Amino acid sequence: MIKQLLIILSIYVLIALPIQSQVLNPVQWKYNVVKEKDGDYTLKFSAIIDDKWHLYSQNIPEGGPIPTSFSFEKSNNYRLIGKVKELSKAEVKYDSTFSMKVTTFSKEAVFTQKIKAKTIEPFVVKGSLEFMCCDNQRCLPPKRIDFKFDITATNSALAQEPSAKNLTIGSPSIASDSNKKVAVNPLPVNESNQIDADGSLWQFFLLAFGAGFLGLFTPCVYPMIPMTVSFFMRDEKKKFAGILKGIIFGVSIIFIYTMLGVILAFTKSSADVTNYISTNWIPNLIFFLLFIVFAISFFGAFEIVLPGSLANKIDRQVDKGGYAAAFFMALTLVVVSFSCTAPFVGSILVEASRGIAVKPIIGMFGYSLAFAIPFVIFAISPALLKQLAKSGSWLNSVKVVMAFILVALSLKFLLAIDTTHHFNILTRPVFLSIWIVIFVMLGLYFLGKIKFAHDRNVSRPGVSRLALAIITFTFAVYLISGLFGASLNTLVSILPESKHGSNADATNICEQPKYANMLELPFGLNGYFDYQQGISCAQKLNKPVLLDFKGHTCANCKKMESGVFSNPDILERLRNDFVIVALYTDDAFKLPENEWIKSTYDGEVKKTMGEKNLDFEIAKFNSNTQPLFAIINIQGDTLTKPMAFTMNVEAFKKFLDKGGSRSL
Repeated sequence: MIKQLLIILSIYVLIALPIQSQVLNPVQWKYNVVKEKDGDYTLKFSAIIDDKWHLYSQNIPEGGPIPTSFSFEKSNNYRLIGKVKELSKAEVKYDSTFSMKVTTFSKEAVFTQKIKAKTIEPFVVKGSLEFMCCDNQRCLPPKRIDFKFDITATNSALAQEPSAKNLTIGSPSIASDSNKKVAVNPLPVNESNQIDADGSLWQFFLLAFGAGFLGLFTPCVYPMIPMTVSFFMRDEKKKFAGILKGIIFGVSIIFIYTMLGVILAFTKSSADVTNYISTNWIPNLIFFLLFIVFAISFFGAFEIVLPGSLANKIDRQVDKGGYAAAFFMALTLVVVSFSCTAPFVGSILVEASRGIAVKPIIGMFGYSLAFAIPFVIFAISPALLKQLAKSGSWLNSVKVVMAFILVALSLKFLLAIDTTHHFNILTRPVFLSIWIVIFVMLGLYFLGKIKFAHDRNVSRPGVSRLALAIITFTFAVYLISGLFGASLNTLVSILPESKHGSNADATNICEQPKYANMLELPFGLNGYFDYQQGISCAQKLNKPVLLDFKGHTCANCKKMESGVFSNPDILERLRNDFVIVALYTDDAFKLPENEWIKSTYDGEVKKTMGEKNLDFEIAKFNSNTQPLFAIINIQGDTLTKPMAFTMNVEAFKKFLDKGGSRSL
């Protein structure tokens, strides 16, 4: 039963998982204009390309990738001289994806277009450019951006993308130099973003590794360990061959599962995937139903299996023997264990789909690595099999415990629907009450008071069962304290947000906030949920604005509010130094038509509050990570580098002081 204790404690860790995401933007465009003679100007487009990425030339054969192209609006003030030229050194290489030779640029690509002015008055050159970029493993969708060159009367030049002054649209920032040349330079997110992303990936890998370890202790997998190793070692005269087959078997498991992650990684093509999974009721309802169906199966109501014909076909390949048999045996194990491992694999893929592109690959690799290691170890040292605990009724108990956990976790998807659509049904007391019932029932199961199909009779629980029951009942009591106001910080990332009410004495508010009937800030803070309303109040109070990009389903947002915002020094600064504007990026509330916007990022019309706020964050700060904090002045200019997720109170305090009213 010690194994059961480790399993239960590990499963509880699966309850909370931080979500991170990062927008890929490997090509940055800069512009300037060179004054030639006799009213001629040269428009210069410079693409700065990230390492390992490449940009395609204008000259690409038909059927290949999207070429870089430039489109200029017609005007009576100038005419084009020739076509756009490519000045940078190009590379011609064979692209296996498109089965042709293509011309690409790495590091930097410079394009120029000459124009002849037809007037001595200032005029504007408008247009758009379209480009596509790839690295050695993936390609981003074609992207179209607008440009505008203001040719002044003094023959100096100004080149820019659409102005960032209208922050409801969320265009990139503009920065000019002494020669009035302006380059698009989206403000980078705080360097901690990359650190947080790396840390999150390591945490995700370890969690996936733990899930793979747990998957071994299911009735579909655990009994297969001695059977599989015996298959490898049945010919005692060829021990080395058996060991090699065991290694091939383990590597094949890793390959099969990791390929699932690769497929998901290469089908993620839009930053909107994260928002869709988080807010749309269809995927969340599907995930909820899947968890419930598997839970009912684990309770013993029925068995979920893939078609027997599939397993039989694979098994026939195993019978042929040879080293190839090791691969097909691994495939057989994956298929046969589906009914027990699917919830683990599904949970990892669901969480990975909300992160950066490489996350599904890392998750599946971590899961399969833990899954494969024991088979390889026992194949190399079969004598260790004697120390392996025998299969028994305890395996069914593990399956039932997993069923209880799946029911508890399924509420996470219902909560996403409830909060983003403001149904207000699954409130914090209701959520906690359901969990309390689930874990009380689990404790009674450990004591033998509840019995399911295939369970043996437990007349008197042993020490291990009693210990697990005590742990479970203690957890239930901990949940009960949440009904009476306890913060439950260890579970804050998955529970519904606490309702605190507004701060009647706050001085950083001018009028009733829009959407206050649906949204509120933590710890009684007052603020706004609409950008324009917040800016208007900041102008009246002459205070900087703290933009808080957050989400109902953002685990890190809840963790940071609970662990950082609760600090008295932080609360004092938030109440007195800023006008807070909380912008939910996953809220499904549909805005009135006059508030819809056409995105400058992807050209799509944004109709909901979450879509509009997320588009603003992406276009303005080149990130779709939540939480993200930015401090701006009443003109909309950023006062200091934005800050991403951190649990360091002092670091966040310095961030607030650097951009807050105390620094003015």
